Amino acid sequence: MTLSTHTVLVEAHAGGDLLAAANSWSAIVASAAARADRIELDLRRTADGGFVLLRGERLADGRLVAELGRRELEQVRVGDEPLALLSDKRYGDPSVFQPAALLRHARRQRQLPDGDVPPVCLLDPDGDIVRHLRRTGRARALPSWACYHTELDLFELGGREIGVVGGAVGASFAVLIAEQLAASGCELLVSITSAGRIGPPRAAGFLLIDRALRDEGTSHHYLPPGADAALSADLADSLADAFQGLSSPVETGTSWTTDAPFRETRHAIDTHARAGVACVEMEAAALYAYAQARGRRVVCIAHLTNEMGEGAIDFEKGVADGADDALAVLERVADRIDLR
Repeated sequence: MTLSTHTVLVEAHAGGDLLAAANSWSAIVASAAARADRIELDLRRTADGGFVLLRGERLADGRLVAELGRRELEQVRVGDEPLALLSDKRYGDPSVFQPAALLRHARRQRQLPDGDVPPVCLLDPDGDIVRHLRRTGRARALPSWACYHTELDLFELGGREIGVVGGAVGASFAVLIAEQLAASGCELLVSITSAGRIGPPRAAGFLLIDRALRDEGTSHHYLPPGADAALSADLADSLADAFQGLSSPVETGTSWTTDAPFRETRHAIDTHARAGVACVEMEAAALYAYAQARGRRVVCIAHLTNEMGEGAIDFEKGVADGADDALAVLERVADRIDLR
């Protein structure tokens, strides 16, 4: 008997209709999390030039999709969720509003000097790292940082100067700052954020996020609709085995990026856990989508600190609010990635 040597690919039909309602976002996300090789979808044109994911030309009530616009279709439910609507976005078009223009006007209004940020910068959404650096006298403000919404501190780590911005929580805020950092000279951006553990119990530590599910809004302005955004392959290769020997373990895995932390329902958590998702956070998918669209180097790290408030004692990071452990991880990332 001769066995075939052909590769077998797994295709999710209608977005993954064995996992959730056909052509729904839930089905697509579940199929991607289950690592389907292909996702087949049914696409219909709407009356106002958009698209909707739907198997037939008519809704269950008989109305033709081609005769309905976005406003009418937003009221239609498939199971317990709305139809998956796709807008007619032109992802390759340049933005009229540019980060350099915002910084230029902010600098003019506030009478700030010209100046660049360091090549390596850190986003610290929780703010614990920058607070620790300030408490210990290691941080100093960068007077030329013209962002309206944040401050940028400088500190030394492993013989290099690094810029850090604290408190940029959430997808849209993180990318707003990422764009301005890039316009100011940042070549490598690392985000280290706290995250809720999902699935089987795992040791406290960090997760190098290699893939983030796009359950937020910002990524969809940078990339066409899709289930996830990923760490670039070259950065992933550079970071292979980078974290060996650290006192706090660093694993690699998938995160779920959400805009709504207080809508992390039991159903959603269990669905992602079954699909092997390791944690939930609020920035990675948007930052990776931005990085892919703009050709930027971005690495997202999750500090696994909590069980979403369900434990008797939760959100504990350890000594110095986990800042020293996080800085050790950051130093390994900066050492491994060649900015030449």
